[in-house]
Formats: sequence, structure tokens, C-alpha cells
Amino acid sequence: MEAPDRKIEPTPDTAIVWRENRLWLLDQRYLPAAADYLALNSAAATADAIRNMVVRGAPAIGVTAAYGVVLAGREAFASAASKWKQRIGPGLEKLRQSRPTAVNLFWALDRMQSLIDDLPEAENPEAALLREAVAIHEEDVAANQRMGALGASLIDGPTGVITHCNAGALATGGYGTALGVIRSAHAAGLIDQVFADETRPWLQGSRLTAWELLQDGIPVTLLTDGAAASRMSQGGIGWIIVGSDRIAANGDVANKIGTYGLAVAAPTSTIDMQAVSGKDIPIEVRDGNEVLSCGGRRIGAEGAEVWNPVFDVTPAGLVDAIVTEKGVVHSPNAKKMRELMEE
Repeated sequence: MEAPDRKIEPTPDTAIVWRENRLWLLDQRYLPAAADYLALNSAAATADAIRNMVVRGAPAIGVTAAYGVVLAGREAFASAASKWKQRIGPGLEKLRQSRPTAVNLFWALDRMQSLIDDLPEAENPEAALLREAVAIHEEDVAANQRMGALGASLIDGPTGVITHCNAGALATGGYGTALGVIRSAHAAGLIDQVFADETRPWLQGSRLTAWELLQDGIPVTLLTDGAAASRMSQGGIGWIIVGSDRIAANGDVANKIGTYGLAVAAPTSTIDMQAVSGKDIPIEVRDGNEVLSCGGRRIGAEGAEVWNPVFDVTPAGLVDAIVTEKGVVHSPNAKKMRELMEE
């Protein structure tokens, strides 16, 4: 991983950039105080960036992993041109092990693996792998824009909405899922105020969502994570709009811890039909120091134990609608999810 680069204009829609034969990621750990890009030249560095939260959000992780496969292919061909398919395995495995919950990661890697299987072993695979990664990236942006329009059509406005964590352009290939709905609805005059949960422990709401919304000129008010219910009791909140890291076949939704009971916007690549219910979704538990510290300063009492799950599962019965690029599933259940995926 190289030093930060400041030549790329940092915007929410350019958080993932392929330039100069390298992958550049807007380092989301330090936004909004600093908006620097990191250059990645290897699959291992890409896996580290995913694991260490340089990039986060299920669709963005999938797009990033696809570009990581391009770098893995380059490395494998350089080390043994005639045996690159054998040599690419360790790089792919490092990417696969980077985060356990976001199904887009595995979806993107499986798609890239299908291409690898069809490529001739005697030829350099980099160009073909790059075309596929770019296609995944562009398809994600297009899907987000479709979801934005579909989600906005559900909203009777003008109204206020609450969002949790960050499911915007920073968490996707561009435009955003939940924030894509908010962007489209605000442009149509259907949303007049966004309330963003701060979202501990990484503060994605106060750091990232607020930054994105302000870039688009959308009014945003920050809430502490515990204040959302009280704010809803005051009235004027028409929807709670969040993203998703994995959706089970019955409509159960895994998203950032604190999401339980909220509505969802997500691409179909997030839907895992092999997971019968939310009980089958692996929930990542991260280092407790993320909770004990904030901004590099310890805030938790010495000796306190920490439970730091990154996601929780919202039962399908509490979800009003799942918005995908294929359409909207109201009051999701196993039958409706199956019909969506079979279309």
C-alpha cells in the first residue's frame, strides 16, 4: 500500500477509482477530516484495505474485491505465466477471508472466478479481468440509480427520514443504495430533512453520511444512536431508510448493528438465497478496542469487557419494503423473495 495521493478529486461518487494501472481507494477511516486516496498494487493490500475499513459497505467491498482479482491475476502471471491459474489461488483466498458478512464480496469473487475458469492459461488475463471488474463497477452504479428511483416512488412527501450507518456512494460503486433513494427522493421534493444516526463505533453516520449529504446540498441533522426512537415520537418522520450487507431467502436483513426493525434498500447481489433465514448469516464480531476508543483516544473504563458485533439481523416481519434494482418487495417473506430472484 502506497502513500496517500491527492491528485484525485475526492467526491462520494469517486471513492473507488482504477487509474494508472492501480486501484485507488478514498480512505474512509479519516473522512471528513482528511480526504486522501491510497494506491493498491496487490491482492493482499486490497484484502487488508477491506479488512481495515479503508473501504466499507457491502457493494463497495464487492467492487473493490473485483479489482483486487485484477491485481491477483497480474501478480500470478508475472510469477509464472504458464501457470497463472494455479498461482492466483492464494490472492483470491486472501480477498475471500477479508470480511465474513458482506455477501457481495463472495458474489463478486465467484463472478470473477467464473471468468478465470474460461480464460486460456497461456495468455495474460489482466485485460479480461479488468473489463469484468469495470463491468461489475458500472452495473452497481446503474443498479443504485434504479433503486433510487424505485425507492423514491414509495415516499409520500415532503417528509423527514432517518438513516443509519452509511449506505451512500461511499459504500457502493457510486450513487448509493439507501442514500441513493434519499438523493432521488430529495431531488423530487419528497424528502426535506434527513436525520442521520451517528453509528458507533466507527461513526459512519456523523463522518460519512453527513459528509455525503452535505456534498449534495441535502439538509442533515445528526442523532446519537439512542435518540432515533425519541425523534420518531416527535412526528414528521415518514421512513427509516437503511442499506443491507446480506438478506436471507426469507427476507431477514443483516445490516450495521442498531438497524433492527428498519426498512431496507439493497441490490439483489446482497440477497443470499442459500441463507434460509437470518440465523444462517455469519455476524462479524470485531476488536473491542473499536468501542473502547474514539479518534485514537480511549473512552472506555479500564478492565471493561466489550461485545462488538458489527451487524444485527432485522426479522423480515419488521421490514416494510426491500428495494432492489429488480423491483420492490413489500412485507418480504420466502415466497416473495424467491419470486423476485426467479424473475
